[in-house]
Amino acid sequence: MFSPAVGRLSKRLIEIRQLFAPSQVKSFSSRSFSTALNYHIDSPDNNPDIPWDFTDANKERAKEILSHYPSNYKQSAVIPLLDLAQQQQGGWLTVSSMNAVAKVIEVAPIRVYEVATFYSMFNRTKVGNYHLLVCGTTPCMIRGSREIEEALLKHLGVKRNEVTKDGMFSVGEMECMGCCVNAPMITVADYSKGSEGYTYNYYEDVTPKRVIEIVEMLKAGEAPPIGTQNPQRIKCGPEGGNTTLLGEPKPPPCRDLDAC
Repeated sequence: MFSPAVGRLSKRLIEIRQLFAPSQVKSFSSRSFSTALNYHIDSPDNNPDIPWDFTDANKERAKEILSHYPSNYKQSAVIPLLDLAQQQQGGWLTVSSMNAVAKVIEVAPIRVYEVATFYSMFNRTKVGNYHLLVCGTTPCMIRGSREIEEALLKHLGVKRNEVTKDGMFSVGEMECMGCCVNAPMITVADYSKGSEGYTYNYYEDVTPKRVIEIVEMLKAGEAPPIGTQNPQRIKCGPEGGNTTLLGEPKPPPCRDLDAC
């Protein structure tokens, strides 16, 4: 007799299989089940029979990446090589691209799959040319990140992790981008020009109105200014300028501690 836990697991696997069934592949555009990203079921645009290789330019970049590691530790290059493959692929990783990375670093493909399914920086489904990531960690959430995400989704007419019909935009969430003092913020991963023109830019101190303006600038082919979007701040300094540390700090009275 199966235990309740086994029954729940079997039910979950059936749900995942139905989610990625061939009849559902075309209609499935959002990541309804996060754990489904740890599984792979072949689809017309993502299966190991589709040939994939690095471009000649990226083969040279791959060699340069490998040169940073001892020859007997090629597997240590798995993350930068996956990142390069994702840039070339237009923002996501197919099974074929992961297999190509495994071949370069001479490991079993499962070793590459383990990395790609663990780190949220790797996308297992298609994203837009501009993948907009909203920081959802506590400082940004307190400062309105939920409203910012809502504004982006409403303006673009998509759900989280869906791609707009023109293929230009998708919206996702990312945890702590490390600019808490300039919360809330978003990141834009620009895959529109492939790996050669790939950029990954922070936009800080954003508002619901400002993120829509950033989207419209990207749509028009313009480059929004990166960093803080608050005109009253310089980088991460306070609004209106410094109130302390207004001059050169005094040197310590004695640098020779023994003499002191």
